[in-house]
Amino acid sequence: MGACTSVNDGDRTKDERVVDSVLLYYNISKDKSLSLKERQSAINKSFQELEGLATDSLYGYVLDQKSMLHFSSREYDSLLDYSNLLLSHGFKIDKASLLAEHYYLRGYYFAEIKHDYFKAVENYSKSKEYYIRVKDSSQAGENLMNIGIIQKNSNDFFGSKETLTDALRFLKSPIKRANCYNALATNHRKLLNFTDAIDYYQKAISITESVNNRIIYENNLAASYIDNKEFDKAIVLLQKIGKDSTATINQKEYARIKDNLAYAKWVSGLPVDDYELMEPLRLRIEKKDRRGQIASYTHLGEYYSKDNPRKARSYFDSVMQLSKFLKIPRAEKDVLKLLMELEPANVKVRDRYAFLQDSLYDQELKVKTQFAKYRYDDKLKQESILQLEKENAERQLEVAEQRNQKIISYSGLAFVLVISVCGVFFFIQRARRLKQQNRTAKIEATYETEAEFSRKLHDDFAGKLNHAMVLLQNGSDTTEVLNVVDGLYSQSRDFSRKINDVDTGSRFKEVLFGMLSSYGKNTQLLVTGSKEVDWGILSDLTKKTLYKVLQEFMINMQKHSGASVVSIDFEQTKTKLKIQYVDNGNGAAKGSLNNKNGLWNTEKRILAINGSLTFDSEKGEGFKAQVEIPN
Repeated sequence: MGACTSVNDGDRTKDERVVDSVLLYYNISKDKSLSLKERQSAINKSFQELEGLATDSLYGYVLDQKSMLHFSSREYDSLLDYSNLLLSHGFKIDKASLLAEHYYLRGYYFAEIKHDYFKAVENYSKSKEYYIRVKDSSQAGENLMNIGIIQKNSNDFFGSKETLTDALRFLKSPIKRANCYNALATNHRKLLNFTDAIDYYQKAISITESVNNRIIYENNLAASYIDNKEFDKAIVLLQKIGKDSTATINQKEYARIKDNLAYAKWVSGLPVDDYELMEPLRLRIEKKDRRGQIASYTHLGEYYSKDNPRKARSYFDSVMQLSKFLKIPRAEKDVLKLLMELEPANVKVRDRYAFLQDSLYDQELKVKTQFAKYRYDDKLKQESILQLEKENAERQLEVAEQRNQKIISYSGLAFVLVISVCGVFFFIQRARRLKQQNRTAKIEATYETEAEFSRKLHDDFAGKLNHAMVLLQNGSDTTEVLNVVDGLYSQSRDFSRKINDVDTGSRFKEVLFGMLSSYGKNTQLLVTGSKEVDWGILSDLTKKTLYKVLQEFMINMQKHSGASVVSIDFEQTKTKLKIQYVDNGNGAAKGSLNNKNGLWNTEKRILAINGSLTFDSEKGEGFKAQVEIPN
């Protein structure tokens, strides 16, 4: 038993020594102060120490670093060998960040070294997927931006716009966002949408933190101004950046500035010496900038097209040779179009142009289809990942819900029962209270009406009756006694009209206005808005209340105010009838209105039917009342 323990301890110690050695050499290989050869030697030793321990978690990191150093040394075959070895063990590597970084390296290799753009997009897409998994949005955005730039360079301008717009959702760095705006602007420029191109170049210029990049973006902006025939803007901008000391450091970009400036001046009609176009070409040849040479030769060909067609043809031929060498058929097609204008009868030029146009269309269609497939597949992957995450979350939620379902159900049921009982009790009590308040208001209004008539019978009618009896006892003139009796008859008839029920039928309006006229014999009565009122929709209770309220106003006016003019305005809405009463009588202080039993009784009537009454009166300034009652 003791011997077995000793052997196990020895094996464990050996593994620990291997891991320590692997880590030591791995860390040395990461030291950028050392030469590339020294770093490669260290990573090779680290890899040799791990031989036979491919399951160790360090294996992936060592292979990733080894691939990176082979890339830096331009040992591309070895890069792919060890990269493929790493990915073949990818299922054993649980570090998503490592795979994200490694796929990015492969994407860069296929894009910039091999120019295999389909494989580049495939690897950038996988890198983006892993970066999203580890929630590194910035790196995910950079992968999308790289894919969008590849699409742009492959003439898939619409697809590139979509990808770059998606990338902007992730990118945070101003430099990266500016680069993305620049690529978007180029897409719009290629699609001849110069206004949007100018806007995006200006966005890139406004946020970039790189002086060198700003010069490039401003040069691009000037080119868009030229495309949009805004030559003055282009010339001013190019002259400004041409004087920038930063521009002269990058001779390729400086040559581009000079070439664009000379071309802008020429197309705008300003005098330009051929030296201004030849000098940028010389710089481009010196710096072996072949793409830049294509632009210079094209501009020189255009410059000599009218005055020296033969010389123009030689420059256009140079463009075609460079285009074939660099495998840029679109540049050759563009210059063939210029050649057809120069030599319209040249059948070979026309046939070559037609051939390139067809082949480019087929190639670009293939590229667009392939890129669209990558985007579609990537979208399906993301949707699948999201669906799996959703299903996992739903399963966890379901378990939690099942665990708490009974408690929640019983608690919810109890809560609903308590709320229901309380609600029913509250509404019953509220209904009772409102009913009682309404009944009380109606009883008070009735009592006040009865008390008012009682006072009038006692104070007024009984007094006049006693006066008639005195006249008879004293043997007064019969005519005088009859006049008193006639007044008593008229007064009793008025009492009858007040006490009797109101006719709420089809004659209501006629009855109402008849009542108003009877009180206004010595007063000018002005009524407005009555024709717009739909009297038929008013309830019987509303009609009765309206009649009594206006009658009380008129009585108050006749007895107390001494008004010469009374104005009544009707206004009807969907739910209410509004009446504005105004007279020019004596008025009364607001405090004293509450003491007038008739008006207080009127207010009770209105409140009893859920209406409202507002008095506005001052002593000596007339009387106003605003009434609102339901239809």
